[in-house]
Amino acid sequence: MGTTSIFSTAATTNLSALTPPPSTSPPDKKNSNSPFSHLSFSNSSSIFPQKFSLSFSTIFNNPAVSRLSGTVSNVHHSDSVRSDSDPGVGSQKPTILVSEKLGEAGLDVLRTFGNVLCLYELSQADLCAKISDCDALIVRSGTKVTRQVFEAAKGKLKVVGRAGVGIDNVDLQAATEFGCLVVNAPTANTIAAAEHGIALLAAMARNVSQADASVKDGKWQRNKYVGVSMVGKTLAVMGFGKVGSEVARRAKGLGMHVIAHDPYAPADRARAIGVDLVSFDQAISTADFLSLHMPLTPATDKIFNDDTFAKMKMGVRIINVARGGVIDEDALMRALDSGIVAQAALDVFTKEPPPKDNKLVQHVNVIATPHLGASTKEAQEGVAVEIAEAVVGALRGELSATAVNAPMVPPQVLSELAPYVTLAEKLGRLAVQLVSGGSGIQSVKVVYCSARDPDNLDTRLLRAMITKGIIEPISNAHINLVNADYKAKQKGIRISEERVFVDSSPENPVETIQVQISNVQSKFESALLGNGNISIEGKVKYGIPHLTSVGSFGVDVSLEGNLILCRQVDQPGMIGRVGNILAEGNVNVSFMSVGRTVKRTKAIMAIGVDEEPDKATLRQIGDVPAVDEFVFLNL
Repeated sequence: MGTTSIFSTAATTNLSALTPPPSTSPPDKKNSNSPFSHLSFSNSSSIFPQKFSLSFSTIFNNPAVSRLSGTVSNVHHSDSVRSDSDPGVGSQKPTILVSEKLGEAGLDVLRTFGNVLCLYELSQADLCAKISDCDALIVRSGTKVTRQVFEAAKGKLKVVGRAGVGIDNVDLQAATEFGCLVVNAPTANTIAAAEHGIALLAAMARNVSQADASVKDGKWQRNKYVGVSMVGKTLAVMGFGKVGSEVARRAKGLGMHVIAHDPYAPADRARAIGVDLVSFDQAISTADFLSLHMPLTPATDKIFNDDTFAKMKMGVRIINVARGGVIDEDALMRALDSGIVAQAALDVFTKEPPPKDNKLVQHVNVIATPHLGASTKEAQEGVAVEIAEAVVGALRGELSATAVNAPMVPPQVLSELAPYVTLAEKLGRLAVQLVSGGSGIQSVKVVYCSARDPDNLDTRLLRAMITKGIIEPISNAHINLVNADYKAKQKGIRISEERVFVDSSPENPVETIQVQISNVQSKFESALLGNGNISIEGKVKYGIPHLTSVGSFGVDVSLEGNLILCRQVDQPGMIGRVGNILAEGNVNVSFMSVGRTVKRTKAIMAIGVDEEPDKATLRQIGDVPAVDEFVFLNL
């Protein structure tokens, strides 16, 4: 038995609303297997193209996207609405709204895939009015993508792309609730931001800005602008992510002693470049220079305040190229006036642009730049291309490596889990159709049998697909990898996972997947285990998902088309008799499998059919004396 990992999403809610309807044929949602649900616009006929990109278009519900026509008012540039690749009537090209200026190279990437609208300086009201026509939205830091925006999108918005690193202007909780993927561009401007941080560090230490202004004013005040050396001084990097680590590398080259604080940074990565990870208080109390590179979150909002400034060395110098909101600007003014902070170099502010009479900007010991961290020609083009590719990939149904509100599933894991994605969703869909009543679905257990160490088995994608299969047939929710856990919690379903070690080939990530639903009644009693749980199990054979057990009965059924399960007396002639009834009803049988526990007692016959039998045909099967029970299941 392997270790057990429990993902509890709510255990006590009475979910009678999730009890399936009594009909034997739940609604068939065609093309509904993608982890991103309605995110896919690819026309590929293959689930996994040769160059692996997880495009699930053939198994996903692709809503039609109406082609934008007519004149758009308030378009920033007259050529912003492109028709050079007009898809023509009846096409399904997505509409991509770009609300802030983006490099031309990025726009070119977008135009090869969809209809691009460049509408700049939109008010919140205008954005909300326009967003219901759009499949994707690309913003920088100026556009606020609030809950109201997601509500106004009415489920059509599939991806928000942030051209840059910080995503504090996007309501991630709302995006997740509405199943909208959020991606950013964290790598293209990393070097530019780090270089700007070092430039501010050097300019501040040597009073470059003030001295320049003095010379331009006709003065020559060498003694007034004596600076401080950086060699041998301690720089505390607050936030040791991509930008912070690049700043640290460059500061080491200047001969500085570098320490860092980041509760999530791996110590080995810091040690590799000669940086010591320390506590927050140790960092701020020992540093001669502080360089801020942390995101703005509720935990970091105004984290540099009167209390933290009081713990710092007298004469500390601060550089901020991260987010203005991490500093209490009034507290910084007091620290500057008292001498606790000797100088500050600020590229970001709580409100941008700051008011003209902002006392902090006007302070003699402050260098201010207008959010130039990513403002190099190379970075701007790089960010534009990076975010465009991430948005296009998401619209194709690919899992982006830069997604910020979905689990980061490595490409190699996605590749090997490909055939198991379909299996997981269909097992969930089958299990929920076997439920006939009770207090509603509250508890689902998923058991993965694998030869791999539990720590090497990433099941997040499979769990999301099982959740999708369970919830979608009995509700109007659209489930994808972004919102699966949230929707389960919202509906009061507790999903637990267990990993069981089996002695088989570790080349296969999973040998079998078993789905159990507890505390419910079943419309097919043979699906119940001795503990009263509905249980079905499946595996992938030759790349195709198969059902391998129903309750305690073993079967071998390809999960394609539709399925009839019959519990019968194990006697000769049953296969032929049921087959004749289906033939008379013009129902084509694609496969048939019989499983039994003891010879000549009871058996389960699993029959794959291409068409859904009419009620009269199903009634005839039920009227066969040796048939104890049967159920029709729509896959």
